[in-house]
Parts: sequence; structure tokens; C-alpha cells
Amino acid sequence: MENDISKSKNQAIIIFLGFLMLVIIYSLFFGPAKKYGDSLMPAKTINVSAEGKVTVSPDIAKLSFSVVSEGANSKLLAENNNKKMNAAIDFAKSQGIEEKDIKTTEYNLSPRYEYDEKTKKTFISGYTLTQTVLVKVRDLNKVAEVLGGLPALGINQISSISFDIDEPEKYLSEARNQAFDKAKEKAKAIAEKNGVKLGQVINFYEYQSTPYYQNVRALGMGGAEAVQPLPQIQPGSQEVTIQVSVTYEIK
Repeated sequence: MENDISKSKNQAIIIFLGFLMLVIIYSLFFGPAKKYGDSLMPAKTINVSAEGKVTVSPDIAKLSFSVVSEGANSKLLAENNNKKMNAAIDFAKSQGIEEKDIKTTEYNLSPRYEYDEKTKKTFISGYTLTQTVLVKVRDLNKVAEVLGGLPALGINQISSISFDIDEPEKYLSEARNQAFDKAKEKAKAIAEKNGVKLGQVINFYEYQSTPYYQNVRALGMGGAEAVQPLPQIQPGSQEVTIQVSVTYEIK
């Protein structure tokens, strides 16, 4: 009789331990799997896009001008070229352009080759020297005067005039704030229309566009008369634009 009671107790203990083991196994494998599966479920979101735009008047002009010379003697060619460019730089400084805003962007001496029919060989017949300087004019009222004075000093190419904003970040910040405000208002309107509430921002992307007005003007070799009388310079305006794409959680 006692053996039967002892045997029953042992069976009960074995059954309990087996059940406990099943619970532990389920918790270890199926519990985390469920949580992991839940984490893979996509959150309920809405995505909106908006644009912020600020119209600004340029406050600087960038002028690129060159002296292009040809000659048989490279040393004399360089001396003549340098003399003209140095005079142009001194003139730019006299117009209030600071030294920090004057930059040499090209100095290129290239040989010119010709073919001799008698010897059947090529030879150097001369050289072409191109010296280019970029200046930043902060007083836009001086642009026309600078352009008008350069050719008389030997500048025979003015390749570009571009207008820009010296410190665009404050305008970018204004456009950015405008874009995000518009995006939030749009998201709120969509959420209200669909009977849900707007939650936190999940992610966002920003795209920046800062187009600029550019006027390209070229003068021929020795074309001093090409800028007389002084040209009318119109800086125009620029639109500093930022597009944003924002994803909001909805509840």
C-alpha cells in the first residue's frame, strides 16, 4: 500500500516537472519570437512633403577676367602678361576690393606647335599664356565701374559675372523652418480628416536648392571698346529653396 502511495507521488512530481519544463521552453522560444514579430510590424505612419522658399537679393558679385597673350618668347610673354594683370589687380583694389577677395584661378603657358613640311617634324612656333583672376565685389554699385575699367588695362577676356549671397545660412534656416511648419500643418490636416492623432516624427529628409542668377559676358581679344559705355548690371533676385519629406507616427 505504501509502495502504491509512493509511486503515485513520484508520478505526480514527474508530471509537474514535465509541465514546468514545457512552460520554460515555451517562454524561452515562443515568447521572444512573439516580441520580435511584433517589432517587425510596421508602425502606422503618414508621410508629407513641403517646400520653404525665401526670395533674396544678391549681395556680392563674382567677376572672372583674364589676360590671354601670344608670343614667340615665353619670358617676354610672361613679363607682358604679368604687367597687365598686376595693373588690373591694382585697379580692383582701388575700387575697394580687398586682397582676400582677389584670387588667381589660372596661370597656363602652352606651346604652339607647327609642322615643317621640309623636315617632316613639328616645332614650337610660339606660346600662349592665359592668366585668370577671380574677384569678389561686395559693393554691387562698383561692378559696372570695375568692368568698364579692366579692358583699358589689357584685360581681353571677361568670362563670367555671377551674383550670389555671401552668407546664405540664415536664409536657408528661414526656408527650412517654413518647410517644416508647412509639413506639420499638412500632416495635421490629413490626420484630422482620417480620424487619427498625429504622433512623433519618425524620420525626415531635406533637399536644398539654391539657384543663382548668372550673366555671362565675354570680350574679344583687345576688345576694349566692348564695354563702353559702362554696362547696366542687374543682379536680379534669388530663391533660396528647401524641400522636406517628413514621416509622422499616427495614433
